[in-house]
Amino acid sequence: MPRRTFKRIMPDPEQLRQHKYLKLLGPWMQQANIWHLNRRSASGALALGVLVCWVPIPFQMLLAAFSAILFGVNLPLAVATVWISNPITMPIMFYSAYAFGVSILGIERTDFNFELSWQWLAESIHSVGPPMLLGCAMLGIISAAFTYFIINSLWRYGILFNWRKRQKNRAKRYS
Repeated sequence: MPRRTFKRIMPDPEQLRQHKYLKLLGPWMQQANIWHLNRRSASGALALGVLVCWVPIPFQMLLAAFSAILFGVNLPLAVATVWISNPITMPIMFYSAYAFGVSILGIERTDFNFELSWQWLAESIHSVGPPMLLGCAMLGIISAAFTYFIINSLWRYGILFNWRKRQKNRAKRYS
């Protein structure tokens, strides 16, 4: 069942509550909903994390944490899922978001050479920015909906599988 898997890899909520930076959130960290692990909170947290990982900003984990608190989904899962977009996967994700945005807008793809400088960013934000942001938004929504559906379905299947297994064991005992 997915619950056991998630519980095994998740950090202890009490340790997170005592973390020096997370203590700043005070009473918000005491909400029981953000620590519970059930079908709704897990599928919502994973979908939220996938959505936030498509947002092209630094400190995505903070956005995921505040969103998890706001929507009442599992905080550790939402924050951990954001790491799908890491320094290795970001170039691939954001280039595919740019290509997707270009295809949606129906404009011609421009060739560009990425440079890690403010000058390049200022010069290319008008040509690369709109299609990339549209692509990020669309891919974020699509992947979040897909993640929610898959996790919710897997969770339900796990419950149904265990229920049927218990029914068979019960039938064997009483026959």
